[in-house]
Amino acid sequence: MKLDLHMHTTVSDGTNTPQEIVQIVKEAGIGLFSITDHDAIKGACEIAGELTAGDPGFITGVEFSCRDSEGKYHILGYGYDPEGRSINDLVEMGHSYRMDKVYARIDFLEKEFGFTFPEEKLEWLFARDNPGKPHIGNMMVEEGFAKSKENAINNYLNKLTYRGKYVKPEEAIEGILKSGGIPILAHPSYGDGDQLILGEDMDKRLNRLMDMGIKGIEAFYSGFTPWINKELLGLADKYSLYVTAGSDYHGKNKLVVLGDTGLDDHEDGPEGMKKFLEDVRYSTVK
Repeated sequence: MKLDLHMHTTVSDGTNTPQEIVQIVKEAGIGLFSITDHDAIKGACEIAGELTAGDPGFITGVEFSCRDSEGKYHILGYGYDPEGRSINDLVEMGHSYRMDKVYARIDFLEKEFGFTFPEEKLEWLFARDNPGKPHIGNMMVEEGFAKSKENAINNYLNKLTYRGKYVKPEEAIEGILKSGGIPILAHPSYGDGDQLILGEDMDKRLNRLMDMGIKGIEAFYSGFTPWINKELLGLADKYSLYVTAGSDYHGKNKLVVLGDTGLDDHEDGPEGMKKFLEDVRYSTVK
């Protein structure tokens, strides 16, 4: 079965609606998928209620942006109960912190560079489910403040040193577990910015998260080399962790092809992934 368990919709920073994602997934020949919007489960809930006979299998998903004194982490949650109080409390917390960052970035752009936006565009931005840097970057291009979204993010937005609140990794892991889900470390080898975490540092990072309750790693991911895949699969075997695969598809906001996980190059499904698919709750409509 071809699968992709990491993608984003317009509920966070993707450019396809949840309804469009279902059609795109079918056209790509993907048999099992998950929506993992940032700090949001709205898109996953919408899709779960719209699947019809013949549609691919679906797993509820989410991705929480976390940070603590040791660094930055993205924690994926799969197979949770969408009505679970813990996951909904966590989403509310993540959304609140995300909006704080949006306001801080808009204020930073005005104070540092003199960039101001029309009121109607700010109203549009603040009305998004979970706005982020891509939304602001695209607005900057429209107003002539930057040549491209990437230029806006790298040369302006990333210059802000934000010291506000973030969801802590232990909070995300606990919230996912309490709602019956499985917490997974997203793109494990990627840290903050261009940071690449490998070898002993990766082992130490993983052990710290395992103490918090992490249950698996995204060992297959667009952009990972076969060497990184091999190292992460070795760690999954060493610690008996689940394994997942995802492209991190964002539509036009990211140069990633849906279904590009690197898993197709792996002759046999790893044991950690087989175990994950046995244990995670997912829905199919017959």
